[in-house]
Amino acid sequence: MHETALDQYVCLGDLQYRVTRPWPSTENNMEGLCDVFTLPDGRIGALRRKAPHILVFSPQGELQAQWVLPGVRCPHYATAGHDGQVYVVDLDGHQILVLDGDGTVQRVLGQPDKPSWGKPFNHPTSAHLAPDGTLYVTDGYGNSQVHRFDQAFNWLHTLGEPGRGPTQFSTPHAVRVLADQRVLVVDRENNRVQILTPDGGYLGELGDLHKPMALAVLQDGSILVTDHTPRLSRFRADGLLLGRARTFSTVAHGVAVGHDGSIFLAEMVPTMLTRLERVSATV
Repeated sequence: MHETALDQYVCLGDLQYRVTRPWPSTENNMEGLCDVFTLPDGRIGALRRKAPHILVFSPQGELQAQWVLPGVRCPHYATAGHDGQVYVVDLDGHQILVLDGDGTVQRVLGQPDKPSWGKPFNHPTSAHLAPDGTLYVTDGYGNSQVHRFDQAFNWLHTLGEPGRGPTQFSTPHAVRVLADQRVLVVDRENNRVQILTPDGGYLGELGDLHKPMALAVLQDGSILVTDHTPRLSRFRADGLLLGRARTFSTVAHGVAVGHDGSIFLAEMVPTMLTRLERVSATV
C-alpha cells in the first residue's frame, strides 16, 4: 500500500501558499543552485554555479533555455531590470555581467584579475536596477560597501564601511530599491536589513533576523526576507512584521516573485527550487 503525498501550506500573515518542491520537477538538475529571478516576460531563471549557469523556465515549469556565461568564476545573485537586461554578479570574478533577454553578455563591469579595496569590486554579492535607472551593487565579501552607478554605468559614489552602526556593514549580501527610491541593504552578519536614502542617509532597519540572505518585493509592496533560521519573513513597507514561515532546507539563498504572485526560493542543502503558490487569504 502506497501513501499519498499530502499537500503542504504556509502562511505569511494574511497570505496563504501551497508548497511545491521540487519545482518544476526532479528531471531538472539544480546542482549548484544559488539564486532565482523573474524575467520581464514572466519566465523564471534559476542561477547555478556550474554550466549551464542559467536555466530558464516558463511559468508552468517547462525548460525553455539554458545559458552559459563565459568567463564567470562564481555566480552569486542575478536580477532582471525593468530595462529588460539581466544583471549577474560574479562573486569571485569581481565583476557584474549584463545580459540581454536571450542570455548574451552585453557589458561587463569590473575585471576578474583586478579586485579593489574600497572601490568596485571586491567579491560583490548583488546588483539591482533602481526605478530611476541607476544601478546599486553590494560589495560584499571583501569590501563592506554599496556602489551606485548611473544609467551609462559610470561609477557615481560609494557608501559604507566595516562596522555595526548606521550605514556600516558586515557582509552586505543583497540590495533592492523600492518604488519610492528607498534602498534596502541586507547587512547579513549584523542580522538586519538597513533602509537608506539613495545618497546613503540612514532611515531605519528591519530586525529580528538571523543572518538574512535575500530580498524580494510582493505586488502589494510588502518585503520578503530570507534568513538562516531558516525562514521567510514578510514585512510591510514601513517595517512592520506581517508574517513568517519556515523554509524547507538549510537556507533559502535566493528569493523571487512571479507575475502571478508565486514566491520562488533557491534553497540550499538540499539544493532545490521551491515554489510557494498563492492560494487564498487566511481569515
